[in-house]
Amino acid sequence: MELRSSQVTKGTEKAPMRSLFYAMGYTKEELERPLIAVVSAHSEIVPGHMHLDKIAEAVKSGVRMAGGTPVMIPAIGVCDGIAMGHIGMKYSLASRELIADSVETMIMAHAFDGAVLVPNCDKIVPGMVMAAVRMNIPAVVCSGGPMMSGLVNGTETSLSKIFEAVGARKADMIDDEQLEEYELNVCPGCGSCSGMYTANSMNCLCEAIGIALPGNGTVPAVASGRIQMAKHAGMTVMELVEKDVKARDIINEKSIRNAVACDMALGCSSNSVLHLLAIAKEAGIELDLNLFNEVSSVTPNLCHLAPAGGTHMHDLNNAGGVPAVIAQLASKNLIDGNAITVTGKTIGENIAGAYIKSEGAIRPIDNPYSETGGIAILWGNVAKDGCVVKRSAVDPEMLVHSGPARVFDSEEDAIAAIYGGQIKAGQVVVIRYEGPRGGPGMREMLNPTSALAGMGLDKTVALITDGRFSGASRGASIGHVSPEAADNGTIGLIEEGDIIDIDIPAYSINVRVSDDEFADRKEKYRRPEPKVKDGWLARYARLVSSANEGAVLK
Repeated sequence: MELRSSQVTKGTEKAPMRSLFYAMGYTKEELERPLIAVVSAHSEIVPGHMHLDKIAEAVKSGVRMAGGTPVMIPAIGVCDGIAMGHIGMKYSLASRELIADSVETMIMAHAFDGAVLVPNCDKIVPGMVMAAVRMNIPAVVCSGGPMMSGLVNGTETSLSKIFEAVGARKADMIDDEQLEEYELNVCPGCGSCSGMYTANSMNCLCEAIGIALPGNGTVPAVASGRIQMAKHAGMTVMELVEKDVKARDIINEKSIRNAVACDMALGCSSNSVLHLLAIAKEAGIELDLNLFNEVSSVTPNLCHLAPAGGTHMHDLNNAGGVPAVIAQLASKNLIDGNAITVTGKTIGENIAGAYIKSEGAIRPIDNPYSETGGIAILWGNVAKDGCVVKRSAVDPEMLVHSGPARVFDSEEDAIAAIYGGQIKAGQVVVIRYEGPRGGPGMREMLNPTSALAGMGLDKTVALITDGRFSGASRGASIGHVSPEAADNGTIGLIEEGDIIDIDIPAYSINVRVSDDEFADRKEKYRRPEPKVKDGWLARYARLVSSANEGAVLK
């Protein structure tokens, strides 16, 4: 097998290319080995990425030990927590496409033979995986690992609690000193925030889908095991290059279904739906929302990590991690054990001997939190193309709910109403024009959901939006409504006081408005002006697909 890198390293006509490598200090011997891209999202603006320089160096060591030449190249990454609640969040989901495109650009332009992808946080993980399957090269994901939980008043806590504490402060349920106690202690150091939020969800699902080594999702950022794993990732990619095992050999229909099943058992972020749809599309796999309910209906929910419960990622790791969860699913034939992984073994071989070491973070499959999975797709006249809820984080009292709509055309307007005490028990908050196109960028609504939770309204008030929710959101938070308001979706025609019926067990969401009334409203409807008219977000708004298609660029 001829290496891809021979396009820039071998032969007389490649002398100019070699001279440029020599300018960077590479030696002739290094250019005779496979060139491996170590794609690092290290920066000093994301807690989950601040230590990725150390992870990338360990990966490079592993590549060298296995006879390759590692080359570090950069990737961008947005910190969703810092971007939350202002224009910055419009860039978060959109950055996933930039990441995929830039990783593709760097790897294809420089003829790398393989890649170790070193992400950690929300959009960076799927963006890099999308690039790997798009290019179909040997690739391994090696994340930076989760943050340890914080400690407030003797109780383990994480990022979601500080957002909720803001709501509690606005309602005068806590004082400034108590708020500062959360502020100073919920995030104790490096790593992806310690609940089952989007970053940790995707890092766990990379294990289930087979593109990462076991432990990728749960070994803490501060553990020596994380550095050891990074070295093994470097060695592993060299084996993939030697055997010519590419990303699409690993990510296929079987492994995607395995990831969906693991998603349901873990109680992952609702954003995982968007990202699995996008990854599948890049891999040439047909995946629609019906599969999520199909798998959810037979897959028990085994984990209630924050924000659904009081356990955190290090607890999941200590309990046996993702292999223990997958082993439980395999015991009921809910996993295809024949799917191959980057280890060179099947997923079934990877989990041999895995077991639950502590039932605090993982329940046995015969004693689940629920018989159905952590995510549900709802359908109805509010969302003819579907919408998503993290069912495992919904209070049982809110699984079925009816109430009058309070309608807002932006997150800012909704937040002002919530903080102003204008939202009452029983109501359904509708936030629209925040979808992929209308936002643009499909902002996360952690501020409004956390405000409701902090004010004690999460058990009586539902929230629906054509935007999306952070994995840190809890309550009856229903997002990804498709079609979105900016794409002539019904959510744009809902009016104040309309009664909305939500039945999560029945997978339904409807507003009590007749087709004739909707037709009359549509005739009078005037779409608001686009919120962003210049910059690359305006271009993104023109090209992005609907959320039910993964919000990918057309």
